[in-house]
Amino acid sequence: MEPRFELFPEQASTLAPRVDALFYYLTGVTVFFTLLIFILVVVFAVKYRRRPGDTTAPPPIHGSKALEIIWTVIPLVLVAIMFFWGAKVYHDQLRPPSDAYEVLVTGKQWMWKFQHPNGKREINDLHVPAGRPVKLTMGSEDVIHNVYVPAFRMKQDVVPGRWTRTWFNAVKPGVYRLFCNQYCGTNHSKMIGRVIVMEPREFQAWLGDETGATPAQSGEALFAKLACNTCHTGTSGARGPSLVGLFGKKVRLLGGKEVLADENYIRESITNPSAKIVEGYQPIMPSFQGLVTEEQLMQLTAYVKSLAQDSPQSVSPSDLSTTNAVSKEVATK
Repeated sequence: MEPRFELFPEQASTLAPRVDALFYYLTGVTVFFTLLIFILVVVFAVKYRRRPGDTTAPPPIHGSKALEIIWTVIPLVLVAIMFFWGAKVYHDQLRPPSDAYEVLVTGKQWMWKFQHPNGKREINDLHVPAGRPVKLTMGSEDVIHNVYVPAFRMKQDVVPGRWTRTWFNAVKPGVYRLFCNQYCGTNHSKMIGRVIVMEPREFQAWLGDETGATPAQSGEALFAKLACNTCHTGTSGARGPSLVGLFGKKVRLLGGKEVLADENYIRESITNPSAKIVEGYQPIMPSFQGLVTEEQLMQLTAYVKSLAQDSPQSVSPSDLSTTNAVSKEVATK
């Protein structure tokens, strides 16, 4: 059987048709105006060319307001559609649904490491269920990588020093190519993998019930091993703020500013704790930069996230005192 030529890979995610529609619109507008301008240039060059023996000066042109308005408004509308349409697709791609299945991803020369919520790990293969949003929280251990699945129209940089995220909802079971789309070194071309989309029941059977420590459990053990619980005790007079209910809330900093306690804030607080000092505390925490791997940073963050509470509110010293008892119980597990 001869290989089938395909201009585009198949549309295997809910996002793919939206990206393709935007692409067709951009291409259609570009082709239309390119042909229009080319044809007009040729027609006018022929029609208004200087004839042999004609020495008369052309009549002056006074312009036309109606024509100027038309050639200004029409491109403006077309470009505005491009902007708002593209911004909407990009916005939706960066914001996964709250009930998305989360997988931790670590990029490394030259492999992809995945960890599922129940602790199951994979390298270069990622198994996911069909028909369910899957969120990827991604970090790099060395250089800039880029996770790219053409069939999902999904592409997102994986940057050292911070975490990025993206998500997809695969619409049908199958095996789809995963590439690194950022030149990351000599063997960049070998940094490939597969996304294996399974029926939900088959995926659950593959995932199993107990496969080892979850990221949060690993983070909790690491939290104790690094003696973080000696400062983040949640008790009155503790040297560090309580972490109970921290994730997803706004934190008041020294100087009055506020910051959202998301994944990157927690990561920065571990690797560069002096960057943002919580109001009411001293900058005495040492940096753990280089002492923990990117994967361990994700596990510590997963542990802090597991301590989150539902109601978002600002965290102040007075708020912290109300969670002391709970924090102490969790931190000393």
